[in-house]
Amino acid sequence: MNNSIESNPILNRLPKHLKQFIKPQNYEDYSAIDQAVWRYVMRKNVDFLKTVAHKSYLEGLKQTGISIDNIPNMYGMNRILKDIGWAAVAVDGFIPPNAFMEFQAYNVLVIASDIRQLEHIEYTPAPDIIHEGAGHAPIIANPEYAEYLRRFGEIGCKAISSAKDYELYEAVRHLSIIKEAPNTHKQDIASAEKVIEKLQQNMGKPSEMALIRNLHWWTVEYGLIGTLEQPKIYGAGLLSSIGESAWCMTDKVKKVPYDVSATYKGFDITKPQPQLFVTPNFAHLSLILEEFANTMALRKGGLSGINKLIHSKELGSIELSTGLQISGVFTNAIESNGNPIYIQTTGKTALAYHEKELVGHGTSTHNKGFGSPIGKLKGINLAIEDMSPRDLSAYNIYEEQSVTLEFEGGIIVSGEIITGKRNLQGKIILISFKNCTVTYNNTVLFQPEWGIYDMAIGKDIVSAYSGPADLNSFDMITHVPSTKTIQLKKSDEQLQLEILYQQVRDYRENKNKTISRTKVLEQLIEKHPNDWLLPVELYELASNANETKLSDNILQHLETIKQNRPEVGHLIDDGLEIIKQTVRI
Repeated sequence: MNNSIESNPILNRLPKHLKQFIKPQNYEDYSAIDQAVWRYVMRKNVDFLKTVAHKSYLEGLKQTGISIDNIPNMYGMNRILKDIGWAAVAVDGFIPPNAFMEFQAYNVLVIASDIRQLEHIEYTPAPDIIHEGAGHAPIIANPEYAEYLRRFGEIGCKAISSAKDYELYEAVRHLSIIKEAPNTHKQDIASAEKVIEKLQQNMGKPSEMALIRNLHWWTVEYGLIGTLEQPKIYGAGLLSSIGESAWCMTDKVKKVPYDVSATYKGFDITKPQPQLFVTPNFAHLSLILEEFANTMALRKGGLSGINKLIHSKELGSIELSTGLQISGVFTNAIESNGNPIYIQTTGKTALAYHEKELVGHGTSTHNKGFGSPIGKLKGINLAIEDMSPRDLSAYNIYEEQSVTLEFEGGIIVSGEIITGKRNLQGKIILISFKNCTVTYNNTVLFQPEWGIYDMAIGKDIVSAYSGPADLNSFDMITHVPSTKTIQLKKSDEQLQLEILYQQVRDYRENKNKTISRTKVLEQLIEKHPNDWLLPVELYELASNANETKLSDNILQHLETIKQNRPEVGHLIDDGLEIIKQTVRI
């Protein structure tokens, strides 16, 4: 298997700031135990889900080339996924929500390439290849759902976060890592859970990102489809959890119709969900997404939009009614009668039009910030952007004229006009001044010594969103995760157990038929008496070969394990039940 990152036309379209999250899958790092965990979960899932999952699930397994017996090689998967217009990449655990959604906007499925430990075979809060590969990938073969996922990413990556959102993301990432890591003390897990609980209780008013993340959870992760009485599963979190996929079908889990109110329904990543939403069809998901998008600053703009950006303290953009886009960290907005009349960024700022940076107006020009009035001139009904060349001349708004412009909100711009920039429709979008002073009441907002003053033209803020208008305007190759998934050195006992798993795997795949399964069982009983999954695999081989004595010895050993470890009894029983059936995709 090749550990390099194999690209394709879809991945080639990704911007650099997303490529920084991609890592090689390192397929050879998967042990025989990992492969057995995948095989057990997939066999159990397919056996159960064939009756309760949306029909797209089994069809998608075939279409995306996902095997029951082997962990998928993602870059091999890509050769199949490209036929449905998608691709997959490996990442290290949780990545920032905006980046995760932006990958979706490019039709790229993000897959955490680690796999859960055998001890967490039923459920893990950490993203892993079972959740991503066996949960998300099959459903995107449905065109209606795939478009919903793409559109969700397109809208979601523009959602504005709060400073607390990132703090919560880091806390959840940390918990998912230590919970899945071997030998983590229960006290450390409990402490991490308390941090998350405290953060969740003190988030304040939910940000757009928090709200759209709720929608993502209740649809993409934990969604049901059909009727309230007989729903089917399509959410990846349910499809990949052999415990919760069965639990969610019981009357203990409340089923409610899916609507936009789901945006305000929070969730606890560490516990089974007591309530789930049911959509009648995949098209309904897109309707609700658009309904929520209509409430976002992306579409509403205005004072609330700019205030959301200020509160986020992160790089964001606004678009004015002329189409001019201003990207930077917004720090202040002066308002009058509920409208913004002046906006201010601090630090590197760039101006763009149609997502393309204006020549001469990148971060090197506006490296200390940017401020501009918003709105109409006082006493003139016609906005500057709507003025014809004759109108502009009448109000002395043209080159080499010294002019004083007083805006309705009280902002006064006084200086000598150097030049202006127009958009494709011929409307003025930017006017540059020299010897310029900008004031509001007794406050000086710009003074001549600071150099050229560039005044943005726009009577309204029509949009506000996270991230830059032109991705090339800013250096976004800054991803340094605060914590990385923990890969501890394996003990000699673990390595010996992996060898036994590999021997059984080689026997089953006809790579080595000389292996004595009786000796494998003896070594398990002597040195690894608590391991339950390999005896189940051994029983399958003995049962298929009609080896009654070996089968009886294995069953006797499994009964001993069930007595010593009652918590795995149902997993053993389920594994034995699967062996009685032929499981095929």
